[in-house]
Amino acid sequence: MSTATPAAPAAPASSAPTTQPARRRRGAVGRDRVNWPVTVLLMVGSLAVLVPLFVTVNMSLKTTEQAVDGNAFSLPDPLTLTSFVEAWNLTNFPRGFAISIFITTIAVIGEIVISALAAYAIVRNWDRRAFRWSFFYLLAAMFIPFPVVALPQIQLTGMLGLDNPLGVAILHIAFALAFNTLLFTAFLRTIPLELEESMRMDGAGTWQVFWRLILPLLGPMCATVGIFAFIASWNDFMMPSLIISDPTLQTVPVLQNMFQTQFSNSYNVAFASYLMAMAPAIIVYLFAQRWVMSGLTQGAIK
Repeated sequence: MSTATPAAPAAPASSAPTTQPARRRRGAVGRDRVNWPVTVLLMVGSLAVLVPLFVTVNMSLKTTEQAVDGNAFSLPDPLTLTSFVEAWNLTNFPRGFAISIFITTIAVIGEIVISALAAYAIVRNWDRRAFRWSFFYLLAAMFIPFPVVALPQIQLTGMLGLDNPLGVAILHIAFALAFNTLLFTAFLRTIPLELEESMRMDGAGTWQVFWRLILPLLGPMCATVGIFAFIASWNDFMMPSLIISDPTLQTVPVLQNMFQTQFSNSYNVAFASYLMAMAPAIIVYLFAQRWVMSGLTQGAIK
C-alpha cells in the first residue's frame, strides 16, 4: 500500500514586492495632482493684483508728506485715516455714492428683467424667422462699441430730456442687452419644455409661466448678469461724463477725475477715494461669486 507524500506547505507570499510598487504608484498620483507650472503661473499672476492693492491701501494710510516722498512701499508712520476724511469731503462722496447707487440699481434690475424676457421669447419661438433674426441682430449689436455712437446718443438724450442719471441707466440697459440675452439664451435651452407644458395644462398663461417658473429657475444666471451689470455700471466713467450735463449729478468715478487735474499731487487722498469707490463692488462680488460661477457653468451645458 503506497502512502501519499504530503504536499509541502506553500510559502507565504511576500507583501514587499506588491506594496512597494503600489506605494510608488500612489505617490506618483499624488505628485501628478499638483500642476506646478500652472500653480506658479497663478501665483505670479496674483501678484499683478495683490501688489497694486497693497500700494493702494498703503498710500491711503499715509500723510501727505509721506505720500509725496516717492516710495510707495514704505509703511506709513504714523498710520492715519485723514486721507479718507479729505476724500469724503472733496468728492462730496455721499451725493456721488447715492447717484451711483441709483444708476446701478436701475441698470441691474432692468438688465435682468428685459434680457430674460427677450431671451425667453427668442428661445421659445426659435422656429419663427422674426425671433431668430432678432437674436442675430442682437449679436451683431455686440460689435458696436459706445464711442462709435457716442455723439448721436448725446444729442438724442438731450432732445428727450434724458441727459441725467436716469438716461445713463437706460443706456446701460440698452448696450448690455445683447450680451445678457446671449447668456440667458444659453441657460434657457437647458430648461425642459415639459415643465412649461405641465404648468400650462393647469391653466397658467405665458406671463404666469415666466414669472412663477422660468424666472426662479433662472436664479443662477440672474446673479451672473446682475454682478456683471453692477460692476460695469458702477465703474463706468465714459457714459456718465458724456451724458450727464449737470456737474452736481455726476457719479463717483467721474468725481474722482479731480485727482487727475487740480489734486494730482494728493496721492494719499486719491488712493483713499479709490478704495472707497472699490469697496461696494468688492463686497457685492464676494457675496455673489457662488451664484456667478454656478450660472456660468450651468449656462455652458447644452
